[in-house]
Amino acid sequence: MDSSRGHGGIQHLLAAEQEAQHIVNAARNAKMARLKQAKEEAEKEIAEYRAQMEQEFQRKLTESSGDSGANVKRLEQETDDKIHHLKTEASRISNDVVDMLLKHVTTVKN
Repeated sequence: MDSSRGHGGIQHLLAAEQEAQHIVNAARNAKMARLKQAKEEAEKEIAEYRAQMEQEFQRKLTESSGDSGANVKRLEQETDDKIHHLKTEASRISNDVVDMLLKHVTTVKN
């Protein structure tokens, strides 16, 4: 009877070992699944962060381009003001310049 009892104990140990192996395999598979999920979540967060940074970069690029557009407008206004000032001064003194040129051209020196 001892041999059947010993044989039954071995069967019981083999079944327990097999069950333990299934538990270890299930835990290993769960760990791998969790690692895969964590990796996917990290990649998603990275993509979102990258998109956010790209959007921020584009916004700053647009703002700086807008500033240069404002500078161009300011420079154009200053240029127009200077041209207007020069035309006003030229029209104001043009008669005096013409008179002076005529005087020097028509005066004969010996």
